[in-house]
Amino acid sequence: MGLVGSFLGILGFAVGIPVGLLVGFFLFVYSETKHVKDPVIRPISELGPNALQEILPEIPLWVKTPDYERVDWLNKFLLDMWPFLDKAICGIIRNTARPIFAEYIGKYQIRAIEFEKLSLGTFPPTVCGIKVLETNEKELVMEQVIKWASNPDIVLALHVSSFKITVQLLDLQIFGTPRITLRPLVPTLPCFANIVVSLMEKPHVDFGMSISGGDIMSMPGLYRFVQETIKKRIAHLYLWPQTLEIPILDESMVAIKKPVGILHVNVVRAHKLLKMDFLGTSDPYVKLSLTGEKLPAKKTTVKRKNLNPEWNEKFKLVVKDPQSQVLQLQVYDWDKVGGHDKLGMQLVPLKLLKPYENKEFTLDLLKDTNISETPSKKPRGKIVVDLTFVPFKEDSCKFGRTSERYGRQESVVDTVSDDEVQDGAGLLSVLIQEAEEVEGERHNNPFAVLTFRGEKKRTKMMKKTRHPRWNEEFQFMLEEPPQHEKIHIEVMSKRKNFSFLSKESLGHVEINLSDVVHNGRINDKYHLINSRNGEIHIEIRWKVV
Repeated sequence: MGLVGSFLGILGFAVGIPVGLLVGFFLFVYSETKHVKDPVIRPISELGPNALQEILPEIPLWVKTPDYERVDWLNKFLLDMWPFLDKAICGIIRNTARPIFAEYIGKYQIRAIEFEKLSLGTFPPTVCGIKVLETNEKELVMEQVIKWASNPDIVLALHVSSFKITVQLLDLQIFGTPRITLRPLVPTLPCFANIVVSLMEKPHVDFGMSISGGDIMSMPGLYRFVQETIKKRIAHLYLWPQTLEIPILDESMVAIKKPVGILHVNVVRAHKLLKMDFLGTSDPYVKLSLTGEKLPAKKTTVKRKNLNPEWNEKFKLVVKDPQSQVLQLQVYDWDKVGGHDKLGMQLVPLKLLKPYENKEFTLDLLKDTNISETPSKKPRGKIVVDLTFVPFKEDSCKFGRTSERYGRQESVVDTVSDDEVQDGAGLLSVLIQEAEEVEGERHNNPFAVLTFRGEKKRTKMMKKTRHPRWNEEFQFMLEEPPQHEKIHIEVMSKRKNFSFLSKESLGHVEINLSDVVHNGRINDKYHLINSRNGEIHIEIRWKVV
């Protein structure tokens, strides 16, 4: 029976397979196909809550959040450029890692560390949405949502003694929401000096790792431990408000000079000046200014018919860079008709001055400062000046010690109460940046007029625009803090040709300076009174000496 049963089984298998194939072929050829129904397509609004929750994570952010923009063009750009970006980024990684690896050579019997393979894969990151944030500072702030599921080919070889250990990174996935800030914006290509990066949420990082061919991430508990450690480490370094700052331009090329102190100048006297008038006398006065400044020069009074004038007149000049700026002293003979004759000039580099120390200079007047020309042997007289450089309170640490007269103790906090506001001289700087939606009834040639303590200053006129950009700064030297005072700014428009209705007010604003005194700086946009939608952007600083 055993032999017969085996024979029948083989016979049935041999007959059954050809018969089954023959029957299946005839059924496939001659059977009628069933009608395939089209899939049902419905709008999202008709889906139930359960189905909506299942597909919600896959909806792009620019759909869920209206202030995010879709950037398909950027993703297409990354896709086309990725083969080249991959090689460039990998080259940077190799160059950066080479000195780090070199520190471990010779330690722990390590002979060499190198990348056997280094590629970020064939899939570029995908930007799921981007939004631009508006600020009052000179910066551009962007927030992105980036997803990157890559197939990297990264193999690191570690040669220890006579052994070779390979570490391979597999299946990398990164989801993050970085904030990228380009600041400050400067008029030098690429028009920003630094890139500042921070993460707005803890990133999701997932990857596989094998050591010498073994998947170590499959070990119980190790996968979760590694993931949580990486998230915490990245969050500690780069989660907002922590930032990563990448310099793009040299600070010396783009640094915007800010006032750091006050130069106190006392024009004392002059001796034996040249005789320029017909009767053998002169009417001298002195013009003084700092190099690198566009402000008009300061002037002393005119001393009539005097070759040995005594002035004892004091001036204050704003210093931005004491290492490079120079005080220019020019002595002129005043004439009632025609141009004034130049009696002589002299220069004093500010780097010769020590902070808070008064220094007297007796200087020989020169015809000019051109060292290539032969100096004139004709004596032009002498001028005596007293100079003192006083840094601002917040910048005093850059110049060493402070004096008892000018120095003050640094406060732990930036803001102070009314009782803590210190009396003393300081610099009030008003930067009129721009205005928006200013519109006149007859013409739109806006300019701004600033009024403070009865003194008026105005910006240049911008022709035929409702969005003027002035970026003009005005400075006021004050003997005491303007704690209970206001500053008045009015935007006006002026017709170019003559007309009885040539000027027109486009709106005004009054700013209380108490906030500036307490905080040191305000930077805000103000709605213009008597204007429908007009706004003006003002930055005000108060620095104490």
